Amino acid sequence: MSRDRTPLLALRQVVKRFGAVEALVGVDLEVRAGEVVALVGDNGAGKSTVAKIVAGVLTPDAGLVEIDGEPVTIGSPAAANRLGVATVFQDLALSENLDVTQNIFLGRELRTRQGFLRDLEMERVTRQILQTLTVRVPSVRTPLRTLSGGQRQAVAIARTLVGEPRVVVLDEPTAALSVAQTAEVLTHVQRLRDMGLGVILISHNMTDVRAVSDRIEVLRHGRNNGSFEATASHEAILAAITGAA
Repeated sequence: MSRDRTPLLALRQVVKRFGAVEALVGVDLEVRAGEVVALVGDNGAGKSTVAKIVAGVLTPDAGLVEIDGEPVTIGSPAAANRLGVATVFQDLALSENLDVTQNIFLGRELRTRQGFLRDLEMERVTRQILQTLTVRVPSVRTPLRTLSGGQRQAVAIARTLVGEPRVVVLDEPTAALSVAQTAEVLTHVQRLRDMGLGVILISHNMTDVRAVSDRIEVLRHGRNNGSFEATASHEAILAAITGAA
């Protein structure tokens, strides 16, 4: 993989404070097209803060966020979407009482000029997205509450593709999933990379991280504390996470 390509998304010396607490201190992060970058670290390392800055939920106090090498301001989730950045947080933000298609288009429903829902077109697009990600559900009209945890995570990932993003951030996508469901979700992560997207994978599970990542970035106490190829030893990465390195 070429390292001289301009990153799709980059954080340059990003700082974020909450009162007297420094959640991020000069953090750097890059993700390129067709690359899965894992962001790992203990609780409180700053991983979720990075995700929220990229998603437009939080604004950095210092430093730069760049898209295609150009500084940008991501002032809201809507701004992030316009810039081609989509984030799936742990709570998924899905509605149990709605079906798969309704969840995929939740808040972005397609309508006619008269205001009627374009149901057939939304169903068609949903099938196309699910097929692209190799997501298997009984039907695009299956209620979300009847799906497994892995299928729900897959729907949340599929939902990001409605906005045609270039970068997808996944916050602990395999948490609380079975081994089989985890394998399915990791397949979807690989499909995002195969589609040429940049992926930031936030996870505590080093087995998952090493299975799909091209590069592993370690945060410790809000600071960068190591950058590793996915082939690096588990011990070396763990040492960076715990501060033993």
